[in-house]
Amino acid sequence: MSSEAPKQAQHERRSGTRALIDKMLSERQQMLVLFARVARVEPYADEMPNSELLQEFSQILVDYIASGHFGLYERISEGKERRRGVVELAEQLYPRIANTTQVAVEFNDAYEKSNGEDKGGVLTKMLDKLGEELAVRIELEDQLISEMLGSR
Repeated sequence: MSSEAPKQAQHERRSGTRALIDKMLSERQQMLVLFARVARVEPYADEMPNSELLQEFSQILVDYIASGHFGLYERISEGKERRRGVVELAEQLYPRIANTTQVAVEFNDAYEKSNGEDKGGVLTKMLDKLGEELAVRIELEDQLISEMLGSR
C-alpha cells in the first residue's frame, strides 16, 4: 500500500465534507431570500406573502435544516469526522443548534396547520422567533464550518 492511499482517502473525506457544506450554504441562501420575502424585510416590505410563497419558504426551510442535520451533523455524530477540534466544537454547539431546529419545526408545523393563514398573528409571531433563531444558527454553523475548513 503506497503512502498516497491515506492522502487520497483524506482528500476524498474533505471533498465530501466540502460538498455537504456547499449544499447546506446554498440552501441557507435560498432560505434567507425567501425568509426576507415572507417576513417582508426590505426590499420586500410592501409584498404580502401569499400561500405559495409561504409553502416555498417552509419547504426550503425544512430542506436547509435537514441538510445540516442529516449531512454535516450526522457525519460528525457517526464518527466520520476525525479532527478532534471539529468534534469538540460540534459537541459544544450542537445543543444550541438543536434548539433552532425545534423552532423551525414548530414554525413548519404551525404553517401546515394554519393552511398558510395567519389567524391572530400567530405565524407572524413565530416568524419573528424563527428569524432570531436562524440568526443564532447561522452564527454557530459558521463557527463549525470555519473549523471544518481550517480557517478558524
